[in-house]
Amino acid sequence: MTDEYFMQQALREAELAFEEEEVPIGAIVVMQNKIIARGHNMTERLNDPTAHAEMIALTSAFSNIGSKYLPDATLYVTVEPCLMCAGAVYWSKLGKIVWGADDEKNGHQRLTKQQSPFHPKSEIISGVLQEECAALMKVFFKQRR
Repeated sequence: MTDEYFMQQALREAELAFEEEEVPIGAIVVMQNKIIARGHNMTERLNDPTAHAEMIALTSAFSNIGSKYLPDATLYVTVEPCLMCAGAVYWSKLGKIVWGADDEKNGHQRLTKQQSPFHPKSEIISGVLQEECAALMKVFFKQRR
């Protein structure tokens, strides 16, 4: 299984969010090449600004394995995590974080240019299926303008 394969799975979650008129961001958590949790934005449905795809997927993963730490897991998310989600990722001690498109407006990099907000042992990979991930966001926001 490749990063591209798992990012495709996260994109499926983003498409679910799109269909539900949520900002189309999807996330999955993988351990030992198996998806243990899925999530997509649910901020509108739950009326909760913290119900981001990453938060939904992480909460499900913690529950699934019965631990608050995920050092052997990888988070795949279609768009760069915001600062809130980056904090949750830090505390979960994920082994690897992979995202597709950068988020120049709300992504963590906008506020943390000098220092990564992720756990020092976490491997970071960005730009996986970047064009596909960005395209879904562009279509979503174009429809709303």
